[in-house]
Amino acid sequence: MNTRARLIAYYLPQFHPLPENDKHWGKGFTEWTNVAKAKPLFKGHYQPHLPTELGYYDLRVPEVRKEQADLAREYGIEGFCYWHYWFGGKRVLERPFEEVVKSGEPDFPFCLCWANHSWSAIWVGDAKKIIFEQTYPGKEDWENHFYALIPAFKDPRYIKVDGKLLFSVFAPKDIPDCKAFTDAWRELAKKEGIDGFHFIGMGVFEKDLKDLGLDASTNHTPHSLIAAFPLAWKDKLSYRLFGESFTNLKSKWKSIPKVYEYHKLVESALSMQYGPQEYPVAIPNWDHSPRSGKRALVFQNSNPTLFGKMLEFCVNAVQNRKDQNKIVFLKAWNEWAEGNYLEPEKKFGRAYLEEIKRIVSK
Repeated sequence: MNTRARLIAYYLPQFHPLPENDKHWGKGFTEWTNVAKAKPLFKGHYQPHLPTELGYYDLRVPEVRKEQADLAREYGIEGFCYWHYWFGGKRVLERPFEEVVKSGEPDFPFCLCWANHSWSAIWVGDAKKIIFEQTYPGKEDWENHFYALIPAFKDPRYIKVDGKLLFSVFAPKDIPDCKAFTDAWRELAKKEGIDGFHFIGMGVFEKDLKDLGLDASTNHTPHSLIAAFPLAWKDKLSYRLFGESFTNLKSKWKSIPKVYEYHKLVESALSMQYGPQEYPVAIPNWDHSPRSGKRALVFQNSNPTLFGKMLEFCVNAVQNRKDQNKIVFLKAWNEWAEGNYLEPEKKFGRAYLEEIKRIVSK
């Protein structure tokens, strides 16, 4: 374990074909489909973002998964937090993680985050088109969910906090009775000889943790950090980029990208004050225009040096905690179509990873 911070990177498994994506988006669709066809939306817009060393990989290939883990370990990342999808008994995109568990390779720590949101076509402007609807059938489903993951929970590679399994929930307030869910899993863990769970809720306040049955909170998007940005500032930037009058701009606000300077995101992050039950998150960039086109949220002019400032602040924020709780999340290892990734790429190579290594090696 790194002595300065426990860096855990979110990991997206959507880099292999599956029947549901074939049906809705075309045969052979993966996250790379959107990444490769992305185009700049305005002058100075950095797109497409292209991978280099790892290429357009397929996560069904074990050598790819090992290469990713080796690279992350080399630069000071403790483990991956795999996005996990469970829709009332149906699992999706589970193959890469299941193969990691069953094969024992790569020998690299992991944990899970339940992405408990419905899948819709919102990225292409059709929020009413539901691909997978998230449901909460109740106690029996909680039990089925737990036992579907029991091989992972009993794996020695699973990341723990004070002996308890780290498990995150994307939207805990969406669960009709989140505390009943977490209580049920804690009881099941006890029954199976597991020491328990360290539950992390995303986007919740510390004051709400107890009522939700959670142990800690974190964010994973820049939205809370940009909420304080003045609308006038956004208007001015979009005016400069798109040459629109303010009146026309406001009338078209829903059909143009919402563009921010990345340094503003960093400045906002540096003003954060984290409570003892809050885990910081460092975001290398954000631009989901490959998925959503002109409806995108775009941060422009990100660079490794600015990211390093954000990460160093996050690492410093946890220095007074005991080692097990010095957790900082990285958003993300490989979310290419949202523009937040750490894997080597054409413009900056390994520079983001080098910033991580520089900071945690101090």
